[in-house]
Amino acid sequence: MAVELEWLVDQPAQYNPVMVVALEGMFDAAEAATTAVRMMKESAPTVDPLARIDPEAFFNFQDHRPEVSLDSSGNRVITWPITRVDAVDRAGAKHPLVVVDGVEPDLRWRTFAGYLVEVATRCQAGLVVTLGAMVGLAPHTRPLGVVGSSTNAELAQMFGLGRPTYEGPTGLVGALHDALDQARIPVISLRVSVPHYVPGPPNPEATRSLLKRFELITGIITDHETLDEPAAEWRERVDTAVAGDDDIRNYVAQLEQQVDEAEDLLPTGDDLAAQFEAFLRDPWK
Repeated sequence: MAVELEWLVDQPAQYNPVMVVALEGMFDAAEAATTAVRMMKESAPTVDPLARIDPEAFFNFQDHRPEVSLDSSGNRVITWPITRVDAVDRAGAKHPLVVVDGVEPDLRWRTFAGYLVEVATRCQAGLVVTLGAMVGLAPHTRPLGVVGSSTNAELAQMFGLGRPTYEGPTGLVGALHDALDQARIPVISLRVSVPHYVPGPPNPEATRSLLKRFELITGIITDHETLDEPAAEWRERVDTAVAGDDDIRNYVAQLEQQVDEAEDLLPTGDDLAAQFEAFLRDPWK
């Protein structure tokens, strides 16, 4: 019986949902991923809490300190880095959506990943999607690219994704993907590249790119268009900062050339929608 994983409902009402996961930490540059999932919750007409993971056994609170604030009555309130699981009702969505967001834990990664596998299993998730953001060689003047991957060859081919090739130190997301693979729960990673010369939050362009790719694959409306204006304003601010430094301006031009020469072979939205519906009817056949 899970001790730290607390269910707030007797039985989740969702059937065959898409479960999306984003955690603050190394895999969340510019807070682009957690901002994306929180936007999906904030703009939804209905959000129902399903479960939460108590932080006590997973965090070094000297590194992830809780925050104290005053409520409307002047009472002190301490906010802990709790991981939340919510059922999100997106208008017009063909499939239910379960959102997991919180902070990457410091300790007991295998146990924590096991709890998220338990959440996916109990919710009967047809697909898990992890959202992430990493600093990289991306120019701010171009749409920020999203790399999608899956360890399952059939799933990768179906959605036009790559196969993971990274070797080296990993984070909680890497442990989670391994645990989901072992549990035979389909999982996809979507990660956006954030310009390393402007790594700080907010980055509406990076968040928009993640939401747009997530919507393309799942068909779940994310309202990514609401970030068009903030993304344009962000790009203008960076343009102004870059214009005053010849070295950085020349470096950005080199990055632009690399991106422009790369091929973008993403499947069309209609193709992905048809394949996604077929996959959720018969996952891991």
